[in-house]
Amino acid sequence: MVFEMNFSVFTGAIIVIVYFASANAQAVVAPTPIPTPAPAPAPEYVNLTDLLSVAGPFHTFLGYLQSTKVIETFQNQANNTDEGITLFVPKDGAFASLKKPSISNLTQDQLKSLCLFHALPHYYKLADFTNLSQRSPIPTFAGGQYSLNFTDNSGTVHVDSGWTKTKVISAVRATDPVAVYETDKVLLPEAIFGTDIPPTPAPAPAPVPDTAPAADSPSEKGGSESSSTNSSPSSSYRVLNSGKLSLLASAFVGGMLMFL
Repeated sequence: MVFEMNFSVFTGAIIVIVYFASANAQAVVAPTPIPTPAPAPAPEYVNLTDLLSVAGPFHTFLGYLQSTKVIETFQNQANNTDEGITLFVPKDGAFASLKKPSISNLTQDQLKSLCLFHALPHYYKLADFTNLSQRSPIPTFAGGQYSLNFTDNSGTVHVDSGWTKTKVISAVRATDPVAVYETDKVLLPEAIFGTDIPPTPAPAPAPVPDTAPAADSPSEKGGSESSSTNSSPSSSYRVLNSGKLSLLASAFVGGMLMFL
């Protein structure tokens, strides 16, 4: 009887030990849940129409973008792609000073290509143009032969379209995914205007200092002429008086001789 009780106690102890051992093993082996990372914040939405309306003024360029519907292409690239966009935007004064060639005679397709020519299908901050200058020419949104050359001169970005040589004046916006850079000239592509580029006008020569002696003033010349004119009558008067005296002397001598 005692043996049976001891065996039951021993068996129960074994069962308890095995239970706790199994529970500890499950606690150790169970994987720790990994927290799900928070989703990355969506890029800031940039309304290009609003941006170009308040900056600049860029009203002329914005008008062309809207009339050709290129603004829709740029807006989609800015907010619905991972590449972003880089825009080169001329101020209103750049269009006002554009005399030859004129863009008023362009077809609608040419005008659209001109607008697309002012954008790169990727976001570039100013520091990126150092590398771009080594990879030039860089294709634009217009594609094909519509490319731009860049040079970085001590931090100043210069843009060469073939017809136009200009530089970035300021950064209107340079935050991913949209970069907008102001230029002082309209970018004119060779694919539209040809390669017969007019030479750059030579700088005006420096003025030569006037070292010639000062000419007589009109008042001085007038004074000289008037004095010589005034002196002429007195000279003629003296000549007439001398002739009269000579005649009187001859007559007097002639009369004396008759009396002798």
